Amino acid sequence: MSGDAKQKIRGFIAGLLEGHAGNTDFSDSESLFQSGRLDSMSAVELVTFLETEFGIDFAYVDFDIAMFDSVDLIEGFVAPMPRPAAGGMSARR
Repeated sequence: MSGDAKQKIRGFIAGLLEGHAGNTDFSDSESLFQSGRLDSMSAVELVTFLETEFGIDFAYVDFDIAMFDSVDLIEGFVAPMPRPAAGGMSARR
């Protein structure tokens, strides 16, 4: 994954943290959801962000918040996901 993608994820997470605790300092491996820094509404916002920014179709994802508990985990999830084929349809069947 490019550093640009990780920076997009970090920027989005920083915005979520700013809206919740006001403290936007975090490491890439720091727990975000299980630590309580972000809540379930933030998870919905994160899913929407990942769908929009990275073309991930969550209809095919067995969602577990533990998969998205840090920037490193989110990056690891996003990197191998297939991207939508031309015309906006998912490449997965």
